[in-house]
Amino acid sequence: MMTDTTITKSVFFAASRQTIWEFLTKKETLALWFFDAEADLVEGEEYALIKAQDDGSISKMCWGKVLEMDGPARLVYSFSIKPFPEDKTTVVWELEAVHGGTKLSMTHERIGAAGEAALGLFMSLDEGWDEHFARLRKAAA
Repeated sequence: MMTDTTITKSVFFAASRQTIWEFLTKKETLALWFFDAEADLVEGEEYALIKAQDDGSISKMCWGKVLEMDGPARLVYSFSIKPFPEDKTTVVWELEAVHGGTKLSMTHERIGAAGEAALGLFMSLDEGWDEHFARLRKAAA
């Protein structure tokens, strides 16, 4: 049986929506909290976030296509990683101005997994997003 799960998280920053938007979309700032990017994210174009391995090779960590960019309010892209390379999930970022800063909400949708391995995948993704958000908090401070 296939399960369709969504992970939702919200984080607050003492930074403008434009600043947080740049952390989500620009090659230089993506590298500070997520992974290195091949290029800035561009609506309608494919993207890949990469990591240099110890042997000097480059591994794709996640990839997909930028489906929507409405800066600095909303970013949507398809999202694939090795555990589900063919089953593209979707990540939606929403940036809301709050007094003195920004509320960033992330929804990771259409995570399909089945059987006993499903919970492990969901927990791994949930923990991974927490780690990336912690790095984003430090980078945007």
